[in-house]
Amino acid sequence: MNILVLNCGSSTVKLQLIETSPEQMAAHTDRVFVRAAVERIGEPEAVLKGAAGSDRFETRKVAARNHGAALDVVFEWMMAKGVLKHEGEIQGVGHRIVHGGEYFHHSVVIDKSTLLQIRACNDLAPLHNPKNLEGYFASRERLPEATHVAVFDTAFHQTLPPRAYLYGLPWAWYAGAHIRRYGFHGTSHRYLMHRFATLRGATPSAFKLITCHLGNGCSVCAIDHGKSVDTSMGFTPLEGLLMGTRAGDLGAGALLHIMKLFSMTPQEAETTLNEKSGLLALSGVSEDMREVLKAAQEGNNRARVAVDVFCYRVAKYVAAYFAVLGGADALVFAGGIGENSPTIRAEVCQQLGALGVRIDAEANLKAIGAETQISPPESRMAVWVIPTDEERMIAHDTLRCILGTPCA
Repeated sequence: MNILVLNCGSSTVKLQLIETSPEQMAAHTDRVFVRAAVERIGEPEAVLKGAAGSDRFETRKVAARNHGAALDVVFEWMMAKGVLKHEGEIQGVGHRIVHGGEYFHHSVVIDKSTLLQIRACNDLAPLHNPKNLEGYFASRERLPEATHVAVFDTAFHQTLPPRAYLYGLPWAWYAGAHIRRYGFHGTSHRYLMHRFATLRGATPSAFKLITCHLGNGCSVCAIDHGKSVDTSMGFTPLEGLLMGTRAGDLGAGALLHIMKLFSMTPQEAETTLNEKSGLLALSGVSEDMREVLKAAQEGNNRARVAVDVFCYRVAKYVAAYFAVLGGADALVFAGGIGENSPTIRAEVCQQLGALGVRIDAEANLKAIGAETQISPPESRMAVWVIPTDEERMIAHDTLRCILGTPCA
């Protein structure tokens, strides 16, 4: 079955066309026919970047005034490439939806009822959910016969217990305004959980895992026998680890003081915390960990401090979740940094020595974007690198919804 995986941002459309089936899911042999993105939607010259099959990515300037026009561009390109003969070859569309609030614990087929509930979550993710829905409406118009499925970043974390998701705030703020920890990157953490279990020839219920999604956005998740029980991101993706341009954990008192000191509006503070903080702010070099590491190795002290803060916070959360779980079977690294930076993995694991964590230095150096165990037998926790694949997870959930089987 051909599944279109769609991720719509404020000015981007990213998609993959994936062939999958129950047999391919079990064998991990799903086929990716297309990877494509349209960027700078709404600007005079948008940009299409795409690769069909094993071809190299090509880039061209296109006209895309809105998300619907961007999808038109991609479909025309796919047909010109011969990937699609007609649109009816796509049986399902999996939509990444950032926020499902407390409504959604699993991926769901989008109908009138679920659409109302998704819209009710728009206030919780005003920059993301409305754009996600723009992609849904545009693709539904183009693919009216396909089954459209919503896959939520927050759904996996709906198993958090109240002790993990409640803040120490007036109860009415939770009961009436739904102020609580939601967590994000749920699709990635769930993929890592399932993939680790498959590699070990078991099911997720057999393991306690700590998964680290480390990229431009970063989060850690404690998974207890198949259920998320704590995660570092909170009411928004701002909380938790230091990230590329996000501040991560910050005392509320510090924020209030900063806003008064610099006469900042809420919007100015939000922009600073989301776009001008994190690795970029501390290092003064870049939000890209590769550039920060390079500068640190060349003697840039601020870059070195930024790396130290980053690794310290990851190790701190991992150690906390080790306690939350009462021990863990494995620590899994994923995301652009987690999959490709032996230096960061080594520094994090070195700080976890008191927990009995050990890594094999040679295996760690070789583990670049590949599924690899990097810990020796004597390590108290197995340490793995597993490249995440949120698009594959979304395709699998879409297929399950079409077939009427549970989304695990």
